[in-house]
Amino acid sequence: MNRIVLKLLITFAFISFKSFAQINTPAASPSATLSQTLGLTKITVDYSRPSVKGRKIFGDLVPYGKVWRTGANKITSIKFDDEVLVNGATMKAGSYGLYTIPGKSEWTIILNRDDKQWGAYGYDINKDVIRFNVQPIQPQEFAEKMTIDFVEFTPTTAYLSIKWENTEVRFRIEQKVEDKIMAEIAEKTAKPDATTDTYFAAADYYFQKGIKLDEALAWATKVLEKEKEYWNYQLVARIAAKQNNCVVALPNAEKSMELAKKAGDDAYIKLNQAVFAQCKK
Repeated sequence: MNRIVLKLLITFAFISFKSFAQINTPAASPSATLSQTLGLTKITVDYSRPSVKGRKIFGDLVPYGKVWRTGANKITSIKFDDEVLVNGATMKAGSYGLYTIPGKSEWTIILNRDDKQWGAYGYDINKDVIRFNVQPIQPQEFAEKMTIDFVEFTPTTAYLSIKWENTEVRFRIEQKVEDKIMAEIAEKTAKPDATTDTYFAAADYYFQKGIKLDEALAWATKVLEKEKEYWNYQLVARIAAKQNNCVVALPNAEKSMELAKKAGDDAYIKLNQAVFAQCKK
C-alpha cells in the first residue's frame, strides 16, 4: 500500500470517527414557535430563547442603541396569514424579521422584509417595512429565559410581549374584521339555501354588536320555527330583551329555561335568568 492511499484511508477514518463522535446536547437557546388566532387570522412567531445565566443583559450583553436579533441564533420572525394593523400601521400578509433596538428608556421595534438572517449581522435598513418606538416596563417577575407571548386579548386585538431579565416591551396587533364579517353575512343570508346555522350565527353577531336587531330577530325566529331547541328560544329571547320587547322575550325565555333545566345546561339557565332580570320578572 503506497503512502498516498494510506493517507487517504487515515483521513477518511478520522472524518468518519468525528462524524460518529458528535454528541447531541440540549440547545443553550432552544427554539420556540408561538401561534395565535387573532380576529380571523393566525399569527406565528419563531424565535430562540436565550437565558440570563447570571449575566447583565440589556445595556451589556445586549448593548443599548444597536440592532438586536430579538433572541438568539436566527433572527426572530413573525408571520401574518392575513393583513393586520401593527401599532396602527397596515402590514400585509407575509413573514417578517422582528428586529429591535433596545434602549434604557425607549426601544425601537422593526419589522423587516428579511426574515432569514442569522443574527443581525446582515441587517439592511432599506428592507425595513415599519419602525416605531415603545417604552420598556418592568415585568412582574424576573424572566430567566427570554419569552415572547400574546397578552391583553380581545377577539380582534392583542399585544405582543417580549420579556427578558427585568425588561418587557409590548406592541399592539389588530385585525379589522367588521367589514369582512358584514359582507359575509349579507352574502350568505341572501342565499336561498341558507342554513339555520347561518341565520343563528348572523343573528347572534348582530345581537353582540347591538346592530340591526329587527333583522336579527327575524333570523332568530326563522331558526326557531324549524328547530324548537332551548338555545334557539334563548336567542329570540335575548334579542327581544335587548329591544325592550319583553312581550316576546319572556315567553321564549321561559320555554328556554324549562328545556335548559331538563338538559342541565347551567350556561343557558344563566342566560335566561339575565333576560328575566332585564324584563324585571
